Amino acid sequence: MLGLAGTKGGRLKLRFVSAAVLIGLTAILLQARGRNEIIPERPPLHSFPAQLGTWTGVDMPIDQEQLDLLGPGDFLLRDYSPQADTDPAVNLYIAYFPSQRAGDTIHSPKNCLPGAGWLPIENDRISMSAPGHVPFPVNRYVIAKGESRLLVLYWYWAHDRGVASEYWAKYYLVADAIRMNRSDGALVRIMTSMLPGEDSATAQQRLMPFSSKVISVLDEYIPR
Repeated sequence: MLGLAGTKGGRLKLRFVSAAVLIGLTAILLQARGRNEIIPERPPLHSFPAQLGTWTGVDMPIDQEQLDLLGPGDFLLRDYSPQADTDPAVNLYIAYFPSQRAGDTIHSPKNCLPGAGWLPIENDRISMSAPGHVPFPVNRYVIAKGESRLLVLYWYWAHDRGVASEYWAKYYLVADAIRMNRSDGALVRIMTSMLPGEDSATAQQRLMPFSSKVISVLDEYIPR
């Protein structure tokens, strides 16, 4: 048992060191290439469609303390109500950073949600697809606070590419900085309340059509 524990601890340490090295190299490279960085033009997120299929959106405020923590970027927080009154609303959050070379990088929801009192009770990945896009992996969480449960889907999106891993997002950030001289990218998070007695598979089935609608217009607001 001690041997297994030691092996596991070694693997965790290796992963931590590898992640630290990757983040450090990312910062160095982006700083070095940032002088003539390309910042693509794009419409602001507040013009993101308020009507997505049968869902109608209403913007939600983001307080100044959160905006200061997030750093320079463009952010959308919106509740979309379905046509059927029996279904709960869907919350869409998009955080877009036109440049990540100065340390203003994307904050992972898995770090933010526990701080708000929500605890994960399920955690895995699923494949997401939409017309005109290849399937890509998405993080899938079920989180709970007291009797309330939320289903959360989130992924990183840049240049018409979706990834679930924040480490792969950092890798592509470096690769795109070299290839395109750009460091822009975004986080997309979609979540909804789960109905009493509803299992996560049923809640996910409710959320997928809305998610597909979001993906279909992402490239208009997060440049390829």
